[in-house]
Amino acid sequence: MPKQIDAATLKGWIADGRELAILDAREEGEFGRSHLFWAIPCPLSKKEFRARALLPRLATRVVCVDGGEGYAAQLAAYLEGIGCTDVGVLAGGTPGWITAGYTAFSGVNVPSKAFGEWIEHHYETPSVDPGELKAMMDAGTDMVVLDSRPIDEFRRMTIPTAVNVPGGELVYRIGEFVTRPETTIVVNCAGRTRSILGAESLRSAGVPNKVVALRNGTMGWELAGFTCDRGRSDRYPDRTPVGVETALDRADRFARKNGVRFITRAEFERMQGEPGRTTYLLDVRDPAEFNAGHLVGSRSAPGGQLVQATDQWVAVRGARIVLVDDTGVRARMTGGWLRQLGGWDVCVLTDGLQGRIEEGSWAPHCPEAEALRIPHVTPAELAVLAGEGAAQVVDLARSIDFRDGHVPGALWGIRTRLARLSDRLTGDRQIVVAAPEEAQARLAAAELQGFAKAPVKILAGGTKAWAAAGFPMAADRRDPEDADCVDFYLRPYDRNEGIEEAMHAYLSWEIDLVHEVKKDGDAPFGAWV
Repeated sequence: MPKQIDAATLKGWIADGRELAILDAREEGEFGRSHLFWAIPCPLSKKEFRARALLPRLATRVVCVDGGEGYAAQLAAYLEGIGCTDVGVLAGGTPGWITAGYTAFSGVNVPSKAFGEWIEHHYETPSVDPGELKAMMDAGTDMVVLDSRPIDEFRRMTIPTAVNVPGGELVYRIGEFVTRPETTIVVNCAGRTRSILGAESLRSAGVPNKVVALRNGTMGWELAGFTCDRGRSDRYPDRTPVGVETALDRADRFARKNGVRFITRAEFERMQGEPGRTTYLLDVRDPAEFNAGHLVGSRSAPGGQLVQATDQWVAVRGARIVLVDDTGVRARMTGGWLRQLGGWDVCVLTDGLQGRIEEGSWAPHCPEAEALRIPHVTPAELAVLAGEGAAQVVDLARSIDFRDGHVPGALWGIRTRLARLSDRLTGDRQIVVAAPEEAQARLAAAELQGFAKAPVKILAGGTKAWAAAGFPMAADRRDPEDADCVDFYLRPYDRNEGIEEAMHAYLSWEIDLVHEVKKDGDAPFGAWV
């Protein structure tokens, strides 16, 4: 049975220098209301996928946390069931942590966002407000606007004239966009963090141009009364960029200054056998490059997003992070920032893509799902059943994605909480489970079989296959309602009401993080270099 850990003990563990993972068992939206600074979301609904990826070494010291609901004990029991040997539960959960006098944080990706604010203060990263940028545009200023977010966020909304160059690509690809030292470079994101990180990456790498962050990003732009572009896909050229030698020289200086180590594949193989150390192997290139060929055992973690949302990939404090790319530029820049952010032992593989590689996207190992055999229906078969009124679809997509598109009439649900749909699932209609990954659908089907009165099958290929087959999709921004989106921490522009107020609140929250982190005392950014 997992041991109970009091708040004072956990506070001491965070600072003792030994490996430690703090896993929060709540759904992301619940987690975002109040959590420990270094807590990592590992919701019960995704524990079979998240836990093994977050804990490459099962002997790692782990403390499970929740909001006092009892979810932490369930997660801890699961972790022990898959072989974790040092698992505890925070007594009283996050409320107990607060009662003990310690700081809790709202929001998601908090360490990374707080780090962005620290960077701005520490490096005095210059910025322009939206009105200044609009005046520069109107005056025909020699400049480029580079949007440092992933392409899906860029398509949703971006600044007019901007080109999509995600943060991890900026130093690598700046030669494609800037050939004159007089050109001003403006970096933007949706809010603040990636604007600051992107601009400071170029400045710290020694790019000679004037580089500024757009203060408050696309949110600030719209709050100032300007209109964002939507649906654009302007992006960097898909090739090895101009000036890669210069970029490598800049990135190498930055990495070495910040204590990044360089290792060969042979040294990495020896490291993997080292007892008592957790190692993450992350490929920081664009996901399309990763899918075309990557080192066996590596996971795709685009460099800009890895720094922006480190808790999606790395849970263990004090772990070793090994970074891989092709030319070395992106791994070096990412590694330098990770060293300042978390103090992890960060290494760059100098020959990471030489030798045996594999193709395809990364998928988590999930033996629980692999052991299940659930019958399938094709999209065409589901269309026939739906036309006859003989099917009921349960969709496990993220709530925000379900709003954007789902099989007409589908019910949205969260795995491990599907019993809440029992009153809406009748015994006279076939139940069909749609999910982004089949493993998730299998586990949910097994859960449904435990209480549903009708047979349960899986939609082959999920909702994506349904749409690709040309069948109609339904969309509704109010299904589910904002308050019911417990699986996803809604961004201001995801909300149905109070969007402008939410934008103001979000930007104020980001700015205040640097003060909250100082009060908490568990994030000595920059102290390890």
